[in-house]
Amino acid sequence: MICYALRCAGGHAFESWFQSADAFDGLAAKGMLSCATCGSTDVSKSLMAPKVGSRQDASETPLEAKIAAFRRKVESEATYVGGRFATEARALHEAAQAEDRRADKAIYGEANAREVRSLLEDGVPIAPLPFMPKAKTN
Repeated sequence: MICYALRCAGGHAFESWFQSADAFDGLAAKGMLSCATCGSTDVSKSLMAPKVGSRQDASETPLEAKIAAFRRKVESEATYVGGRFATEARALHEAAQAEDRRADKAIYGEANAREVRSLLEDGVPIAPLPFMPKAKTN
């Protein structure tokens, strides 16, 4: 698939996706392209530049900004325990039941579906995070 910046004879600019460059050429030759604004079938490619750069260069959405802020908060205030999450969460829950002050520690990490199910069945308060730990990302 390829996206072309297009312009009609009336000067209206728009974009459209095509299966290939040949598909665009074939449709244009048959007069099967038209401007959504004025209906002109005199449509040609406009000057365009490919969007080159990393995803990090793109502006983030408000939701992405909130998730990034939440991630910074979790990483600064909690301890990453990796694959030991289920064991650590269960120990903290048991410490809280015994009113042990060590239970005030915040942790995050990974657990498989079986471990998560077991923790929830046992009443251990856990919640999924909307991001992967940095240790699991490239």
